[in-house]
Amino acid sequence: MAHRCAILGCGGRSRGHAKAYSLITRGQLVAICDMNEQRLKDYGDAFGIKTRYTNLDEMLRKEKPDVLHIVTPPTLRVGLMTQAAEAGVPGVIVEKPICIGADDYKALRALNARSKTKFVVNHQLRHHPKLLDLLKDVREGKIGEVKCIDASAVLPMSGQGVHVLDLAFAFNSYAKVTSVFGAVSGYDDINGTHPSPKSAELLVSFENGVRAIVEAGATALRCDDSPNAKYAHMHKRVAVYGTHGFVHWRMSGWERSLKDGTVERGSKSYAEEDNPAQAGLTDALFDWLEDDRKVSPTNLSTSLDEWLVILAGYASAVQMKPITMPFDPPDDLLAQFQRLVGATPKK
Repeated sequence: MAHRCAILGCGGRSRGHAKAYSLITRGQLVAICDMNEQRLKDYGDAFGIKTRYTNLDEMLRKEKPDVLHIVTPPTLRVGLMTQAAEAGVPGVIVEKPICIGADDYKALRALNARSKTKFVVNHQLRHHPKLLDLLKDVREGKIGEVKCIDASAVLPMSGQGVHVLDLAFAFNSYAKVTSVFGAVSGYDDINGTHPSPKSAELLVSFENGVRAIVEAGATALRCDDSPNAKYAHMHKRVAVYGTHGFVHWRMSGWERSLKDGTVERGSKSYAEEDNPAQAGLTDALFDWLEDDRKVSPTNLSTSLDEWLVILAGYASAVQMKPITMPFDPPDDLLAQFQRLVGATPKK
């Protein structure tokens, strides 16, 4: 029996969630919800979804979905995720970034602890086919013991930096973080919903001895040479260096060292890989719903661990020292960071 699935939020990003259902066999989109009636109509017509709502409570009560996609601004995360959990939705896929500051981080930690709902954060890059191929190489020891990870994104930390940080965690098998040293410059608040440094760099130390450098923002490496290089979001990458080799993933290309010392490289299409990746992320939640042992790799607990690294980076910049983990961020950490860079918080 197929899982009943519904989408909350019918904006542009949401279309990637819906398109993936053309590749999904264990789930079916049964309803959509958006307060904008014209957008709701256009979306429903585009994907052939007849059951439409402008009220989330009504949709959850009447449709009882097994999976809810929440594709809304991060400023609304806590309330909507709480609403879904209290309605008893078994599984929820939430767009990234999962948080914007420390207060909502703490609220979601508390929600995750008390809720039976299985939350997954939509880091679909984690399921891109070539990424999975390189991840398999690393886990099979083909580059030896991992020593260093270098990840970057040209868009700010809360916009796209969270994606490459998630990949750094994946390539290091989700080892625990012991300390974070951060540097930040400037301030950006994309659409008023994604507060972030214009440039940020994090030096992350893990308990297994691996170190990761994660950079996001204007000073990050522009690494895409495809026809889509004019788009800032295409400049994302992660390189993993081992004792006798490396792998390097980019949005439209890849490299890996071979045993004889030569380097194999190739190109790929982000557009062609993203739909199967979104389907893979959705299927991973189905796996988890069907078997508690098959925890989705982008589960909420892991994603909150990653967000805490970002918060530790902000705190490191404010306090001008490394932050030892685990770390209990002050509720007003975002405001402290804003004052540091001379930003004026929006009221």
